[in-house]
Amino acid sequence: MAVYQIKIPSCMYAGEGSIEKICEIIAREQAKSILVFTDPGIRATGLLKLLTEQLDAAGVAYRVFDDLKAEPAYTDVERVVAQAEAFAGDLIVALGGGSVMDAAKLTAVLYHAPYTIRDLLENPAQACRQMKSVMIPTTCGTGAEATCNAIVAIPEEQSKKGIVNDNMIPDYVILDAQMIRRLPKAIVAATGVDALAHVVECFTSKKATPLSDTYAKAGAELIFGNIRRAYEDPDDMEAKSWMLLGAYYGGVAITASGTTAVHALSYPLGGRYHIAHGVSNAILFAHVMEFNMEACQEQLARLSDAVNPGIARKSTQEKAKYLIDEIADIVRVTEIPTDLVRFGVKREDLDFLVDAGSRQTRLLVNNRRELSLTDIRSIYEKVLR
Repeated sequence: MAVYQIKIPSCMYAGEGSIEKICEIIAREQAKSILVFTDPGIRATGLLKLLTEQLDAAGVAYRVFDDLKAEPAYTDVERVVAQAEAFAGDLIVALGGGSVMDAAKLTAVLYHAPYTIRDLLENPAQACRQMKSVMIPTTCGTGAEATCNAIVAIPEEQSKKGIVNDNMIPDYVILDAQMIRRLPKAIVAATGVDALAHVVECFTSKKATPLSDTYAKAGAELIFGNIRRAYEDPDDMEAKSWMLLGAYYGGVAITASGTTAVHALSYPLGGRYHIAHGVSNAILFAHVMEFNMEACQEQLARLSDAVNPGIARKSTQEKAKYLIDEIADIVRVTEIPTDLVRFGVKREDLDFLVDAGSRQTRLLVNNRRELSLTDIRSIYEKVLR
């Protein structure tokens, strides 16, 4: 019998108002000085105040670092780590989306470490935990609060790369629906479809296990069942709460299984054209799954049964097609633009995209159907209308 493993954050709190648990965490860790990672947008919404009020109540010193742009390059993370190292801290708290949480996770292994982020890009295995971390997501999609991954842009390659090491799995996660109450519809859409890609890709990955499937399937049920509601009704906090939990499940599945060709082919779109990660995934999602269908019909059909038990009597092929159609419809309903031309991508860029996409071997090896250079070109051509 095969041996499986899964690694998850050691403690997770969920529910509206769970931000108050930060005081309990601080007491448990006997922390005296907190490094807070966020971004200017979070500060502007007032969400940061919900956190700092708790830190003030706990009587700890803290320093806020919010000088981090979305989809950061490794040089941006280098700069933020240097800023953090000038402040004596003993616990990291990240309040934000995927970029903020990834920067915080990297800081947790880079803080006064004998290696640099450039070293980790070459050999991520050398990363060691230097400080414990708490993740508080403010979107309902990246799953970064649960993963051992951190994604950074590589400007000189006009692409992105994942740094993967189990030491970056956060120690604590707080899923508080207050943090996504005022989330703009466009962010609900992009991060929600990103989370959807996580669960579907992980369930269909070559590396999928019964453990990762458990989380991916649970996440798929929550996200497929609530993303339209969360997008269409900003006040539907029940749907948003389920999306937050579904995204977390997707992050756990990533750590055990890994994403596949959707994410692999989206990295050059973010790296060169600065298309938001969730949007680039949404553009490619249905097309990649259509390509993959012949190799993972059974997995797609099993997800369809979980998402919609009413189609139980349909054939495996019909169920798989149903799920792909659902993906395409969700992208349509959430009004995510799917034409690369509007982002400045030209047909003469195809050679770059094919080459850069084919280099994402860390993810492509997870794809159940092997992609040739011709296959990759064909997928990109479908979104270059």
